[in-house]
Amino acid sequence: MKAIRLHAKGGVEQIVYEEAPVPDLLEGDALVRVLASGITANELNWEPTYVDEKGNSRLPAIPGHELCGIVEKISHGTTGIAVGDHVYGLTSFFRNGTAAEYVAVEARSLAPQPLTLNAVQAASIPLAALTAWQALFEHGGLLPGQKVLIHGAAGGVASLAVQIARWRGANVIGTSDAESIDLVKSLGAHQVINYRSEQFEKVVSEVDLVLDSIGGETQDRSWQVLKRGGILVSIAGESIKQPPAAWGVRGIFFIVKSNRLQLMEIARLIDRGHLSPVVGAIIPLAEARKAFEKIYQPGKKGKIVLQVSE
Repeated sequence: MKAIRLHAKGGVEQIVYEEAPVPDLLEGDALVRVLASGITANELNWEPTYVDEKGNSRLPAIPGHELCGIVEKISHGTTGIAVGDHVYGLTSFFRNGTAAEYVAVEARSLAPQPLTLNAVQAASIPLAALTAWQALFEHGGLLPGQKVLIHGAAGGVASLAVQIARWRGANVIGTSDAESIDLVKSLGAHQVINYRSEQFEKVVSEVDLVLDSIGGETQDRSWQVLKRGGILVSIAGESIKQPPAAWGVRGIFFIVKSNRLQLMEIARLIDRGHLSPVVGAIIPLAEARKAFEKIYQPGKKGKIVLQVSE
């Protein structure tokens, strides 16, 4: 099969498009023919990209962990899916990924593809939507009527978080650059702040939940907009230094987990018109190096997806 592989730990310069063996299946696995694969910022820097769960090297490694595809084969002990099913899902970070024509994935990580999306759109959803869902509900405890501030609201995760929070009945505030304000409003944000011309902490207060996809000084400034009892949930790839207890707020950093039931609920929201993907670019698998370069460009909107096959 054709695949993107990394023969050494590093950046975009390590990406090679080449022949690779079709993966073997473990018990409970499915072999999926990949139609499209989402990619994620910083995944080339993740330790699991290069090692298994015991810390052993698995170079050459295949990146990518979001897919839409067709089940080609299932192993012993596999339940819930069948050969020929059109599926989407989030694969293990410790196994070879989805930037390939075939991937072996735990069947429990797969769910039926949303009926109203094509393969590219569906591949843009799993990691981003699961991250948004778990940030807002599992970790943030978001309830109808609460106020949520979502940083970088035009990005892959945040653009879905805006829509999910609005569906939940929250008062949604987003930050973005000027070029993305109309997009973020169209996704359902009640208020959008241009972070380049306004300081969000001067116009927003008494927030129940901050969803931070940026980190750094943006995170540092976010504590002051929370009401007492509020929470900051970070997906910015860094742990949180908790604020002084006297402030009465707290923070949490988490790493998304695959969840079939949540993927099925997300698909229902999509098919009912409550949630739409924002695809920023579609790039052929053979040009994956270009895709990973593009993902780091400032002002990026939506998800970058690799087109693997028709």
